[in-house]
Amino acid sequence: MSAKIRGPGERLNRAYSGVPTFLRSDYCDDIDALDADYAVIGVPYDDGSPFVGGSRFCARAIREHSLRFGGGALYDIAEDKEYLRAVLAGRRLVDCGDVDVAPSRGDVTMANLTRDVERILARGAMPIVLGGDHTLTYPVVRAFNRPIHVVQLDAHLDYSEVVQGMTYVNSTSMRLIHQLDHVQSLTQVGIRSMRDMKKNADDARANGGRIVTMPEIRRDGAGAVADHLPAGANVYVTIDIDAYDMSLCPGCVSAEPGGLSFEEMQAAQRAISQRLNVVGFDFVEVNPPLEVGTGVTSYLGALTVAMFLGYVDDAARAAEQR
Repeated sequence: MSAKIRGPGERLNRAYSGVPTFLRSDYCDDIDALDADYAVIGVPYDDGSPFVGGSRFCARAIREHSLRFGGGALYDIAEDKEYLRAVLAGRRLVDCGDVDVAPSRGDVTMANLTRDVERILARGAMPIVLGGDHTLTYPVVRAFNRPIHVVQLDAHLDYSEVVQGMTYVNSTSMRLIHQLDHVQSLTQVGIRSMRDMKKNADDARANGGRIVTMPEIRRDGAGAVADHLPAGANVYVTIDIDAYDMSLCPGCVSAEPGGLSFEEMQAAQRAISQRLNVVGFDFVEVNPPLEVGTGVTSYLGALTVAMFLGYVDDAARAAEQR
């Protein structure tokens, strides 16, 4: 069943009140009975983050800050355009809560995640997955049973080899994804960390991957990041908060200088959603315990997720009208 979180129409629903589902959407307590176009699911897992933990609280913080978008839509004043009004008014977005996490058992937690995403897909909804650390993308992508391309917006390759049995960590996810038979290509956008290893970059390219560096983005524009992919192709998108420049995300342990501006993220998201058929996406690596008092990183995360969902839905509605 689904519980209506917004309550009666006369409620004010201030940002600091109520149950924090994403964008104050209905809560769905049974995925197998889900009836929606978009389904949010959280993964409060950071056992795969090797330096400083805390991103297990990412999904919760993003949900809380998403309540600040309380006008029933996202409004872009530059475009004089609303996004998601029909989705929210029609209750076509639901929040399925969190994956069941087994502490210190990444294999169990990620099996639970794959199963839950499979159930969401079986109901015909698009999964929107809130991390957690970047471990989660591989278990999500393996839940798909059709050919897809994968686009990663990130500061880091996450293309390390599995060593000493450490499969479910955030540094291996893209290499594991690249090995899946149904993944047609991997595009890694915004990669710039000098902590990455040359061997991993060489391996990614040798395996057919496309790495779009920040100098390329500054030369060609962020709107060109998906131009090499076939128009209309199915794509899964994974967004790490550290794709942004580190000045924008103090609540991220892996932030790097020289990253995307907000405007470049907007341009990349618009280009991907308009050129390709987005079949799901995730957002990861906000670390609320490291936040400044205003929670700006969590707010930016909520905006990034809601904004991309708005662009994806807008593109889907435009396609239906053609």
